[in-house]
Amino acid sequence: MPFSLPVPAAAAPTHLLYLHGFRSSPKSFKAQRLAAWLAEYRPDIHWWCPQLPPSPREALALVMDGTAHWPAGSSAVLGSSLGGFYATAVANQRGWPWVVMNPAVDPARDLAAYIGEQRAFHTPEEAFYFRAEYIDELRALHAGPLDHPERCFALIAQGDELLSWEEMAARYAGAQQRVIEGSDHALSDFDQHLPALLHFLNLNP
Repeated sequence: MPFSLPVPAAAAPTHLLYLHGFRSSPKSFKAQRLAAWLAEYRPDIHWWCPQLPPSPREALALVMDGTAHWPAGSSAVLGSSLGGFYATAVANQRGWPWVVMNPAVDPARDLAAYIGEQRAFHTPEEAFYFRAEYIDELRALHAGPLDHPERCFALIAQGDELLSWEEMAARYAGAQQRVIEGSDHALSDFDQHLPALLHFLNLNP
């Protein structure tokens, strides 16, 4: 059965923020794919995909400071996995439309098993230490009930091998959802869903 397109959330953004997931980076496939599309078709849009520090508190502070002067009516945020959790916190504070892709729902619970030294996916030679206090920082950042969930587009893969798709679907129950049969946590079939994401953001070549 073909997917239907989401209803665009707002006017086309002039500023786009992308937040990567745990152990990921701006080199992630989805971030690179979006950056390439924007460079080719919409170079007028201001794109920012920062490398997020391991500390959730510092990560959100970096993002909020870096976007403090972005226009309220023409900015949007996208996030994958842990970045989806952060994107929800940003959107709830700023009132922006947002896109989440296999978003972490309870990262304080899920990442407790990862306390200790970790390696980045795209630069495995680089290590960082995920500290126990980061779990408390994640709890403090939980956004609570979603403000204006209709402004959110959620891409959720039933084949996610790390996170529960049912939990994601329940958390974003009021959002516009595309629940994908199969796929995986990384959304390896992202190109199939990119047109819907762009449609939601009112972005056209």
